[in-house]
Amino acid sequence: MGSAQNRTAPVVHTRSGAIRGAAEDDLAVFKGVPYAAPPVGPLRWRPAQPHPGWSGTLDATEYGPGSPQAVREDDPILGGHGFAPFDEDCLTLNVWTPGIDDARRPVLVWIHGGAFISGSGAMPNYSGETFARSGDLVVVNLNYRLGPLGVLSIAAQDGAEVANVWLTDQLAALRWVRDNIAAFGGDPGNVTVAGQSAGALSATALAGHAGGGRLFRRAILQSVPLAMPLATPAEARARTAAYLEIVGAKDVDELRTVPWPRLVEATARLLAATAEWGHWTAPFMPVLDGVTAVRQPVENLLDGPGRDIDVLIGWTAEESAFVFALSEAYASTTKEQVLRRARDSFGDGAAEAYAAYEAARPDGRPIDVLIDLTTDELFKKPTLAFADARAARGRPVWTYEFALPTPAHEGRLGAPHCLDLPFVFDNFDKWSHAPFLAGLDTRSRDDLAGTVHRAWISFIRTGDPNHPAMPRWDRYDRTSRTTMRFGAP
Repeated sequence: MGSAQNRTAPVVHTRSGAIRGAAEDDLAVFKGVPYAAPPVGPLRWRPAQPHPGWSGTLDATEYGPGSPQAVREDDPILGGHGFAPFDEDCLTLNVWTPGIDDARRPVLVWIHGGAFISGSGAMPNYSGETFARSGDLVVVNLNYRLGPLGVLSIAAQDGAEVANVWLTDQLAALRWVRDNIAAFGGDPGNVTVAGQSAGALSATALAGHAGGGRLFRRAILQSVPLAMPLATPAEARARTAAYLEIVGAKDVDELRTVPWPRLVEATARLLAATAEWGHWTAPFMPVLDGVTAVRQPVENLLDGPGRDIDVLIGWTAEESAFVFALSEAYASTTKEQVLRRARDSFGDGAAEAYAAYEAARPDGRPIDVLIDLTTDELFKKPTLAFADARAARGRPVWTYEFALPTPAHEGRLGAPHCLDLPFVFDNFDKWSHAPFLAGLDTRSRDDLAGTVHRAWISFIRTGDPNHPAMPRWDRYDRTSRTTMRFGAP
């Protein structure tokens, strides 16, 4: 950005109308930019529709409201969030760019996680400024419909079943990027979609619509639960029926009139009703509907429309500690309980599997066995199976394990789900509210964050994560099975 731009608010002309952002030091930042029509009234539970546009210049200096959700302010891992208010009218995105010019910079589109029931592009930890500054990238993040408003399967009046409206939101945002990002100094032909957890699963689902790289060329998949299959239409209908009963609505027409706070409040009760001991459960699951999702998401990146997308994928060493390590429900976990859970995965081999997991840990408590078993089952094993399948097809894939343990909570968490995020964004100042980072040695923490952050930037820019400040990171292949382990420096 030139010095003149620093003194005046940057204005960009999008296809929907002009928007005015803010100059933040050396970046132009645009917040709360509508990318689809507000999904309210008759558009509740309908696929994302084009925005009708506006006349004049829209102020884009405040984050838009997040999708309605329940917020926990005392989370022992992530702490409180304190981000923008919630509203059904939530389909906005945010852009950070080093310059309103024709530089055609690589573009990063970040999709937040949160089990499809929580999260927002307004959360300070997902701010795009570090990537924009240190990578000379244009960064976009977005809000999409969550929970009952985004993931419930709803039969429409015309008889068509509408599932995965959250995915239609994300697709609308990617099309907005394709159509508008050049005006922000970005290259619509060099887009990376990255996300963590539900955001990573979203990226694999979006790959089914990648259309020969027209929407994006690369994907970064952090902690993607590949072992969680999409629900069948029948399972989704049963979940919707159970939800209707909890809300107390007799049919979908009545549900359409229910104010969103009541819809959100019922989510916690649905979660309680569907929880299974020792399993990660989500109250709502995306649906294999044959329209927005025609195959399990991982298949999109093997033989489906996303097979030519470059992939960087990995997991954290103790993903499941996020769910189990600090939960009162698991405080007195016994060997018998874990053996019962192990039978779901290993059948008659459960005792043998338990013994192997126990032996691999110096202290080998039952809760540790549960954490390791479920981390492997949901994340590590399917990720490596996917990498094997990609490599067998000669497609590029890089794998990593994030294994730096946090000393917080007496070290009980190890390297849990989400711990990689502040390292990837290299923005610990935005995570001061998160208890799970307490006690990390600042210098080694920052060194590792610099290494990880630069690897992500290199991959976004070139499709290869290597950079001079780290050991050589080879592509995963079926003989060496190289996986980069991010641990202590």
